[in-house]
Amino acid sequence: MILSVAKEGQVRGRWTYGYRRVNQKLRAMGIHLADMTVNKLMAKLDVQVALYNRHRSGKYSSYEGNVGTVADNLLKQQFQVTIPYQVLHTDVSQVRLANHSWAYISSIIDEASKEVLAFQLSQHPDRQLITATLNELCTKLPDNAQPIIHSDQGWHYQLGYYTQKLADNHFIQSMSRKGNCHDNAPMESFFHLFKTELLDGFPPCKDLAELKSLSAQYIHYFNYQRISLKTKGMTPVEYRNHTLVA
Repeated sequence: MILSVAKEGQVRGRWTYGYRRVNQKLRAMGIHLADMTVNKLMAKLDVQVALYNRHRSGKYSSYEGNVGTVADNLLKQQFQVTIPYQVLHTDVSQVRLANHSWAYISSIIDEASKEVLAFQLSQHPDRQLITATLNELCTKLPDNAQPIIHSDQGWHYQLGYYTQKLADNHFIQSMSRKGNCHDNAPMESFFHLFKTELLDGFPPCKDLAELKSLSAQYIHYFNYQRISLKTKGMTPVEYRNHTLVA
């Protein structure tokens, strides 16, 4: 049973679930064991987390000073929202491909459910990438949603096309302080998980098409299968549905 549950947390054939999340799944199935018991059984079965943390992909910085409108920091590191669609986080990151070029990721996540609401990839960190991300977001939100969208002070998020798109959809803009990654910690955490669980320890993707294919599989797994202790042992989609119905 433990082996079967642990397999649900496999990404590209390696274990990503530690004993706490395995035990959370067991409890949901009506099997109640102490955490240390599960830990010992997993060790006996040789089911151990196998992740790398080399930060091979590097960190992307889009800050170019004040090139447009800088919004106030409305969150001030208070990441305590529990109702979906109220506070969203966005950022751009990068991944090195096998030919040494960069692929750029623009994503938006929900602070409460951790659900990935938009995920776009491109060879260029440009307006088209950010616009595609917002367009995808708009297809995922309910009609009455007017969330805060929090970002860093990257040039993408200061320009008129972006701020106008938010205003047109009645979204509220918020920005981190300059050079303070902790102000957008939920987004930083997601990118860390994405790179650690899916990419680190494997050869670089040969091209953008391969990265897109792997990313699509991971985002589906992340939203619909990957449980988190931060969401009461539920997947992001389960948490969203449970919270909104409740």
